[in-house]
Amino acid sequence: MSYYSQIMCLYTVRQTMWFADVFCTAGWLSIAFAKSALWLDIGRLTIGFGVGIICYVVPVYIAEITPKSYRGSFVSANQLMTTSGFALVYFIGTFISWRALAMMGAIASVLQIIGLFFIPESPRWLAKLGREKEFEAALKRLRGEGADISEEAADIRDFIETLEQQTEAGFLELFHRRYANPLIVGVGLMLLQQLGGNGPMAYYASNIFEEAGISSTLGLQVSAIIQIPVAIVGLMLMDRSGRRPLLLVSASGVCFSCSLVGLSFCVKDLPRLTALTPVLAFTGTLGAATAFTIGMAGIPWVIMSEIFPINVKAQAGSLVTLVNWSISWITTYTFNFMMEWSSAGTFFLFSGVGGLTVVFVAKLVPETKGRTLEEIQASLTPFL
Repeated sequence: MSYYSQIMCLYTVRQTMWFADVFCTAGWLSIAFAKSALWLDIGRLTIGFGVGIICYVVPVYIAEITPKSYRGSFVSANQLMTTSGFALVYFIGTFISWRALAMMGAIASVLQIIGLFFIPESPRWLAKLGREKEFEAALKRLRGEGADISEEAADIRDFIETLEQQTEAGFLELFHRRYANPLIVGVGLMLLQQLGGNGPMAYYASNIFEEAGISSTLGLQVSAIIQIPVAIVGLMLMDRSGRRPLLLVSASGVCFSCSLVGLSFCVKDLPRLTALTPVLAFTGTLGAATAFTIGMAGIPWVIMSEIFPINVKAQAGSLVTLVNWSISWITTYTFNFMMEWSSAGTFFLFSGVGGLTVVFVAKLVPETKGRTLEEIQASLTPFL
């Protein structure tokens, strides 16, 4: 778990992204040219290492370089690109081989490595490292040469100075009482995001469609096509409606949709209602994927990039990433066993998690729209 925090402490945000993309490139090439199952496993492990870094550091980088009025939309654009990539792979994967798909992944990683040469470093990270000239140059480049950056630069410097008055944060420092609020929100959102079942529903979508009596190819293609416009709607609403309303709508939609899928398996063995099974399962599965995409897929990562002070951001990133991917692995691994236990019960459990998410967001998750990172972090950490 600590490898991520150590990397971000040793390197700048941009260098960390380079590091991750090199691992992703190597992993995809290992899969594309694999001669045995061992090389497939090595490739998956290497990609997991890189993606574990990217899934947190990219939202953090975007949040740190964008103005407060556009921060949510810009960070959500990352989720839109991710969703578009998933949709593209789902759709193309019905026509080409898995080795060709792996080569597409390698090419995308190489393009990102090249693109990283043309983007500025995070101004806040440069300020933390005391690189004043580079800090001001990066901020001017991001805001435009004619923009007045004096007020924003002063706010960032003041906040960094306040943080530096505290002791240097190690990993255990993250569990200090002063960080309780952001830690509860961060870990809680990551737990609920994955316990809601989107991971196994995506990975086993074809199995779910087939068990409900639906063509898996048709189901996957429709699911892939619908994700992109939904992600665009979420992006447009992010800085208009705010994070909390979108999370509440998303979690409520997942709750209702999963209950429909559970109900479809309940009526499967009832002669008079058997015909409803494909309709309910198809509607519920697409509804859950749609509701998840519009909020729960990306907003937890947006909030993660906003709530943790820069002195514990690396440690917090390591923890929330570990929680997210560990729970994703657990739910994916146990999904088949749960389906053997009870198909209906599995989806009613996912529905219950969606309901719990609504309560958690309503009671504990703060609204961060229209506030600077320094304002958000100061409100959540009492010592500031």
